[in-house]
Amino acid sequence: MNNSAFALLLYGTWSLTLLFAIMLLRGVITASGRRAPNDFLVSGEDVSPFSGRLCRAHANCYESLPAFAAILLVAITSGHAEITDSLALWAILARVCQSSIHLCSSGKYPTMVRYSMQSIQVAIQAVWVIGLLKLAPIFFA
Repeated sequence: MNNSAFALLLYGTWSLTLLFAIMLLRGVITASGRRAPNDFLVSGEDVSPFSGRLCRAHANCYESLPAFAAILLVAITSGHAEITDSLALWAILARVCQSSIHLCSSGKYPTMVRYSMQSIQVAIQAVWVIGLLKLAPIFFA
């Protein structure tokens, strides 16, 4: 498995980990009788500040996944994963750091670092898109 495919797998695993954490938190609250299973806001803000951050970190993952996956799948299926392989795991590391910082705090400085982690991911994806577009003769003939 190349780094690009492995990065896709890791991204999915990270998203599922965050989803599992939401399910576990809500399951414990429901099982303890503190809430009905249908009495949670999607945002998670009604449970605790941490729950709100957890739900938002998970949402950030699924909001960013389509572009990330599309770029990597084009590289993999076109036989040009060498364009994405070198930075794929760095993009995942930045994603996990972004989510982890989101879980820990919403203060000014952590938010700035979280934004930096997102910026790294966007920059990596832009590099990938440029590299892949260079292979498309219609754009760079």
